[in-house]
Amino acid sequence: MLKISPADFYLNTPLYTKLFYEKKGELNDYIYAYRIPDIEGYNPVNKIETTFETTSNYKDVIVDSYKYSVNPEILLTCKRTRSEFNFYLFWNQEERFIMKIGQYPSVADFHISDVKQYNKLLNKESLKEFTKAIGLAANGVGIGSFVYLRRIFENLIYEAFLEFKKEFSIEEGDFNKKRMAEKIVFLKDFLPEFLVEHIELYGILSKGIHELEEEECLAYFDTVKVGIELILDEKLEKYNKEKKRAEAKAKILLASKSINTKGE
Repeated sequence: MLKISPADFYLNTPLYTKLFYEKKGELNDYIYAYRIPDIEGYNPVNKIETTFETTSNYKDVIVDSYKYSVNPEILLTCKRTRSEFNFYLFWNQEERFIMKIGQYPSVADFHISDVKQYNKLLNKESLKEFTKAIGLAANGVGIGSFVYLRRIFENLIYEAFLEFKKEFSIEEGDFNKKRMAEKIVFLKDFLPEFLVEHIELYGILSKGIHELEEEECLAYFDTVKVGIELILDEKLEKYNKEKKRAEAKAKILLASKSINTKGE
């Protein structure tokens, strides 16, 4: 069976990425609209999370005297707004693969919401770099995407040091001389738990930049992207909790003051 879901193929996989199969039947849930399950994802036009249904335009081709109906175009339609998104496929019968050769909107457009939810945590430059990383990966540039993800990772560590440097007796220059693994261990009480538990994430990013091929970086892109998102998710949860606590404290003080004033 194929290793990725139809949702991953249409919404996450870069153009011209070959999806290999062994038997024609394995493609049924990918190229025949009546077999493709509804796809959950982000609607970049209306900026909402939604469910997509599929339709397709068929084209008959003859291979080894057999007629096959294949889909040169798959249409994803947003069930909430009826917005339509187009995907164009190429099916190679001899080498047994299919791939997307065109789509609108782009993979990066479908994932822009992944970045925007962290605008309270990342500065404008980091938000731009996150978007660039997704855009590069969507266009088949693996090593370049890793460069931006590693920069975001490094900024998260440096910002944690600046935020809590009053807790330490170490100078900034001495901290910067440490290896990344040492920095994470040094800051372990002030970093998201997921980051501390998976120090190797930075090693994957560095190896991708210096040693891996484009295809390997693309294969691991989603893994490292999700890792960084989980780190940011922990920070976002903490941020929202602290914000809610501050708002509740202000309301309680206001209510208490109002009640006490009435009693005078």
